[in-house]
Amino acid sequence: MTASPRIPAMDVLRGCAVMGILWMNITAFAQPQAAYFNPAASGPLAGGDIAFWAISLIGVDGKMRGLFAMLFGASMLLLIDREEMAGRDGRRGQRVRAGWLLLIGLAHYMLLWWGDILMIYAVVSLVALMFAGREPLSLVKTAFLLFLLQFLLSASFVTSVYAWSHAAAAPGATASLQESYASFVGGLSDPASAAVRADVTLHRSGFGAILWHKAAGFPGEWFWSLLFTGFETLGFMLLGIAMLKGGFLTGRWQVEQYRRTARHCFLIGLPPMIALAAWVAYSGFAPLPAFGTALAWSLPFRIPLAVGWAALILWLFARAPGHPIFNRIAAAGRMALSNYLGTSIMMTALFYGWGFGLFGHVRPAALPLVVLAGWAAILLWSKPYADRFALGPAEWLWRSLINGRPQKIRKSI
Repeated sequence: MTASPRIPAMDVLRGCAVMGILWMNITAFAQPQAAYFNPAASGPLAGGDIAFWAISLIGVDGKMRGLFAMLFGASMLLLIDREEMAGRDGRRGQRVRAGWLLLIGLAHYMLLWWGDILMIYAVVSLVALMFAGREPLSLVKTAFLLFLLQFLLSASFVTSVYAWSHAAAAPGATASLQESYASFVGGLSDPASAAVRADVTLHRSGFGAILWHKAAGFPGEWFWSLLFTGFETLGFMLLGIAMLKGGFLTGRWQVEQYRRTARHCFLIGLPPMIALAAWVAYSGFAPLPAFGTALAWSLPFRIPLAVGWAALILWLFARAPGHPIFNRIAAAGRMALSNYLGTSIMMTALFYGWGFGLFGHVRPAALPLVVLAGWAAILLWSKPYADRFALGPAEWLWRSLINGRPQKIRKSI
């Protein structure tokens, strides 16, 4: 998902982001969809389950997606500049690139996993094109306006759910209103609810049943995903373009600047995220606090934490740029699309009924072990492959589609 020539700092960031996204997505791979918003939907919670949920909510969820979107926006600008330096229309090149990514994302959604982000990136990147030529300060201001719009949209929806709860509890509420609300909250917190049981049954079934279910729900399901992530994704893309223009993402800042930025961002973002996690846990993982926190109340703090993660990674990289672990992470980042799709193949094969059928059987506390195994696979295969080949398998397919002919994949000896 990158444009040549290589920028080592961005490759490292991209490698960290694709591994972080696996941690972020593992619950959605392994548990009912409701467990992504509320861990209580996966069943009774032990201490390890709660610890995994808290670490994910506080440090990972939304932050790695934000980092990935920043890098996508930056790589989009790099591609435009490269095309224009070669005398071609860079914006047209990005539109073609986005069109093929949309189709790759659609195939990923249908054939593998419902949580695809590639289609959203493809669509949102076309809007980001309109802002790519702006100065960094203008991009940052626009990004924060978009974050505000996303927060207002999400908060309005959560507030409407609170209003629904009061209406259902009010004297004289109709039985149908009470039943519909009970069904909604049950689907967010009760592992015995009809919605959660249906989700488990579906994903323990065969490939055809899962494919048919996704086909029947598309594009409605995807539209809701775009609605509740689109402005945020666009904001992060514009932030990434600004950070590229300012030299942040390319590693041109001083080491101490990265350290100070990371410290400030974590000091801003971590305390309120810890407070939100404590509130949800104190509520006994009640549906509305858990759902509202995941969808809306945590959104403002994802922004400094995503930037903080980028600064922390770049600070560590600047201190030891030749360390073997960074070489492996950079190789993973050079093949971010292949690794993103590859983790979907591995995880759906492990958890879905057409594979090993472990969906809903693995407790949240054990999921970090699966993530660590996934990280090991990414790091072990990426470096030897990148030493021999110029493009990852998915990158080769994407670039061949963009150019209308097979691209050279082996490195010149």
